Parts: sequence; structure tokens; C-alpha cells
Amino acid sequence: IGGKSVSKSIPNDTECVAHLKKAGCKKRVIVHCCTVRAVADEMLTAIDADEDLVVAGALLHAIGRSVDQTILHASIGASIAEKLGLAPELVTIIRKHTGAGLDEQDVIEYGLPPGDYIPRTIEEKIVAHADNLVHDDRVVGHMYSVDKMRSRGFERGATRMEALHKELSALYGEDLDVIPGKIGECPKLKCFT
Repeated sequence: IGGKSVSKSIPNDTECVAHLKKAGCKKRVIVHCCTVRAVADEMLTAIDADEDLVVAGALLHAIGRSVDQTILHASIGASIAEKLGLAPELVTIIRKHTGAGLDEQDVIEYGLPPGDYIPRTIEEKIVAHADNLVHDDRVVGHMYSVDKMRSRGFERGATRMEALHKELSALYGEDLDVIPGKIGECPKLKCFT
């Protein structure tokens, strides 16, 4: 399942963790990223995608948290990845990973740099939703994140997240909410923390 990446600027696990540490990410962020990677790995067992790109995207999606803990971390993280010379498709995954993406209205409301923040490729979608299925270092069902968004008044984002969950569940062959039962709420992490 999935093809090998052709880009030479997609780092492996060790390089990704080194980038997170060098950027100044705390251990908690690195553990979160490794947990998102575990969820993405499970999705890749049934969804055809570029595995190297998904793994690097999962591990680096929160690199911007080394600078900012708000929604701006995605845009900041994309800038960090760009400066590191990482593959443009990896930079895009990092920029588009929040929730199920941000629409034009969200971009204006949050004061983000203009751009497309909606995940469109399968790799972008897998990383965004794997992140939705992780709270800190725990694997959760999608309604945890949907309910959290709704409680904060982000109805459009919650609706997009439910649609993304449905789309990826169909590709996976069963509801992705089975993942905590398959890999555990606190899965064994493959990457060095």
C-alpha cells in the first residue's frame, strides 16, 4: 500500500524528531507528534497514500508549536519547514493540518496569511484527521474534537471535520473511531522521543 516518495527533502523519523528538537519543541509536543504518527500509520494499513510523506507530515505537523500555541502554529510551522528546505508538499501538509482545514472566513478571522488551508490531497487529509484523533498523547474518537470545536462556536469547522471523518472512514473500510481499540489509547510509539 502506498508508494515511495520521490522527493529527497522528506526527512525520516530520526531527522523529523531532530527538526522538532532543534526548533525548540517541548517533549510533550514531540510525544503528541509521535502519537499522531501512530494513528496515521494505522490509517495507512488500508488507505493508499505516500507513506513517507504522511509519516513526515504527522511527525512535523506541530513544529510551529515551538513558537506559538495558537492556531497560528500551522502557518508558522509551514514557514519553519520551508526554511529547512523540506518538500513543498510537506510544507503544505503542515500549513493545512488544523482541524479539517480552515476556510476563507477562518483565515480572515484568525489573521492568517492569505492562502489555501483546506486539506485536498489524501496525505494532507490523513495527517489532519490523525491529529483530530489525538488529544495530547491520547488516541480519541473523532467526536472528542468535533464536540470541542462546537463548544467553542466553530460550527463550520466541526461540520468539515465530520465530513472528513466520514470520507476517510469509507476509504479505511470501517469507522476510524475503531483506531483507539486497535492501537490503544496510548499506543507504543515508533519514533524516538
